[in-house]
Amino acid sequence: MLAEACAAAGRPSAGARLIRAGENTLWRLPGRVVARIGRTGQGAVAARELTVARWLREHRVPAVRPLDEPSGPILVRGRPVTFWHELPPHRHATAPELAAALRRLHRLRPPDAELGAVDPFVRLPARIDGAATLDAPQRGWLHGRLAELRTAWAELGAPTAPPTVVHGDAWGGNLAVTATAAHLLDFERTALGPPAWDLTSTAVAHDTFGTLAAPGYAAFCAAYGADVTEWPGYPVFRAVRELRLACYALQQAAADPARHTDQAHYRVACLRGEHGPRPWRWTAIG
Repeated sequence: MLAEACAAAGRPSAGARLIRAGENTLWRLPGRVVARIGRTGQGAVAARELTVARWLREHRVPAVRPLDEPSGPILVRGRPVTFWHELPPHRHATAPELAAALRRLHRLRPPDAELGAVDPFVRLPARIDGAATLDAPQRGWLHGRLAELRTAWAELGAPTAPPTVVHGDAWGGNLAVTATAAHLLDFERTALGPPAWDLTSTAVAHDTFGTLAAPGYAAFCAAYGADVTEWPGYPVFRAVRELRLACYALQQAAADPARHTDQAHYRVACLRGEHGPRPWRWTAIG
């Protein structure tokens, strides 16, 4: 597949090295280029990623840069392939660095291109149905919880603020800090929506996981200029984010039961109230 996409793009594939294999597969190509292979049927998502990256470049916001050519995704057997300039050596962002990047992003005027509204429930039904390690009562409970949260999200109502571009998956790993700048990356979930959705990811790291200590979370809030946990709708956003993270663990457990089943089922048990109050200190799943 990689060779076919590179041939169509007029780029060499000999000597390509795998960077990461997951829902999206990344390859390092000669000439400091990265090829990103998306999931089947995700051509529109890949095109939107390119649109967002180019829009950020127009606004001089540091972000991963797609190659000028090809200008759009190349489809190979239904999977989109896009080509990007490789970033120099980098690390994950700290909480304040992420907050500063989100503050800048949220202040930008949205692009003319249609980004669509953020969908916090995307792929959750499929992940629940595909969770091979669950029994029927567990699966039924998760579907019920999903329905509850869909209703709760809708009842929060449409935001009154002007449309805002939100990253959609805002965590430190999606802000690559090099020696010269902090670069946003991974725009698969970027859309129009409430800024609180981006802020909730870090709040959950503090509130649910206990992996971000109080001083670090305070620094995040100070850098952004607000604390999302003070907003009345935060418990709903937190619950949605927690459900997403539990369903991601279930997806990983289906693919590798020996490594991930215990953590996935622990997360579901936490959601069901079987391990007391937060923080639950979930273990990260790569």
